[in-house]
Amino acid sequence: MAASSDILSLKILENMFMNILQSCKTMNKLKKIHTQIIKFSLSKTSSYLVTKMVNICDQHEQIDYAKSLFKEVSHPNIYLYNAIIKAYTHTHLNNSLTIYLYKQMLREQISPDNFTYPFVIRACGGLPDLRLSKQVHGHVLKYGVESNIVIENSLLDMYVKCGGVDDAHKVFDEMSQRDVICWNTVIYGYTKVGQMKKARELFEQMPEKSVVSWTAMISGYTRVRSNTDALDMFHMMQRAGVKPDWISLLSVLSVCTQLGALELGKWVHFYAERNGFLRKTSVCNALIEMYAKSGNIEQAWQVFDKMLERDVISWSTMVGGLATHGKARDAIRLFQEMQKSTVKPNEITFVGLLSACAHAGLLEDGLRYFDSMTTDYNLEPGIEHYGCLVDLLGRTGCLDQALEVIKTMPMKPDSAIWGSLLSACRTKGNLAMAVIAMEHLIELEPEDTGNYVLLSNIYADLGRWDGVSRVRKLIRGKTMSKKPGCSAIEVDNVVEEFVSGDKSKPFSEEVYSMLELLASQRRILNDFDEIVFEEM
Repeated sequence: MAASSDILSLKILENMFMNILQSCKTMNKLKKIHTQIIKFSLSKTSSYLVTKMVNICDQHEQIDYAKSLFKEVSHPNIYLYNAIIKAYTHTHLNNSLTIYLYKQMLREQISPDNFTYPFVIRACGGLPDLRLSKQVHGHVLKYGVESNIVIENSLLDMYVKCGGVDDAHKVFDEMSQRDVICWNTVIYGYTKVGQMKKARELFEQMPEKSVVSWTAMISGYTRVRSNTDALDMFHMMQRAGVKPDWISLLSVLSVCTQLGALELGKWVHFYAERNGFLRKTSVCNALIEMYAKSGNIEQAWQVFDKMLERDVISWSTMVGGLATHGKARDAIRLFQEMQKSTVKPNEITFVGLLSACAHAGLLEDGLRYFDSMTTDYNLEPGIEHYGCLVDLLGRTGCLDQALEVIKTMPMKPDSAIWGSLLSACRTKGNLAMAVIAMEHLIELEPEDTGNYVLLSNIYADLGRWDGVSRVRKLIRGKTMSKKPGCSAIEVDNVVEEFVSGDKSKPFSEEVYSMLELLASQRRILNDFDEIVFEEM
């Protein structure tokens, strides 16, 4: 009777403390309640109470306190394990510990349930470890909880994050019911690894498409640089009456930037402004880049000037855009303004800044900013920064210093750096150094005809026709390939790409016929001009 009485007393205490915990809203109050629970030795024996306390800790992101609570319990039950596993998973930094707890639970012969696996599976996706993921999937099958759609969607997400998109597709095929989330997950998985054909097949089969579905396809085509398909998908999305979200706009702006589709980019800008997306810093950054690379630096500046918040990408993109457009002084002034802000420059900022100094021939400024990277910002110059420095020294006639920088830089110089030196050698007429640069370029890119032509021009500028002849013989003696020219034109928000010699387009015959007509008209006009000239 005494034992029964003690058990009853403990139950009464548990219920009393649980009622108190129900109204607990702060960690300070929780700690006070915990102190009282310890006095009755319930912190070691009551998984019931500790589970509730761990959940409160999870709500306040106090994982360390939750961990200490869990360790006090002598024999935690499935509910407590689920609570601590969930808390670990929410931090996104303790995926390995989540898996450790899961294995510990199995060692203690506590069977997982439907509430265990969504978080364990999420931890697997966060590691990511495909072998471990397959083991956990095997456990899901073993304990018979895979028919839960939440767990099945978690498995899909896990496999996609671990690079096992084919495994995800197998899970998808075996699902008894599918919602739009599972369709989107598998489609995204294929777009992530560049398998756009499989992604498109699934996309076409979808019974219902969400904005996420369309965005996944647009982003996927953008990722594999299939820009025309990305724009086609965007136009299909509009015709389907689906309103793009800000993530969709980022993908479309990326395509506009690559193709120079300024008119479509302007439409995106208008749409973003009308729908409040300009409050998103990333959207503004994409607009700045699009305008800068499409030749409209003034519009890029207007977007930058109106931004509510600017991050390092905002400043770096604007500095680089000004540099590219020959506005070196403006780029430097903007960098100086950035120095007064709370945003610190990064490596990309300095690429734009040093490029501005190089194009403007600002030697002292460029050297000072190059040194400032390490002395003021603890940034290690990369090959791009050394390339800007060599370009700066070459443009200002300091060829010996440029060659010394190339010889002493901490990484192996690439073809862009040697090419920059070769170009400077032509400007300054330094044949001896041009030959040195050319020797390295032949080693790095032996099939590039541009380097040989540049060296030939240097010989020609100096009247060294014997050298010109030798270089031309070298060109004729090699089977050098040249990338065909490519151009693009935007008509009615549709961008058409044209590659030299390509006749695969359905309208190619009409295009070439028109070109022939224009050429014949030009020949007639030339003949007419000659006749008139002779008569005069």
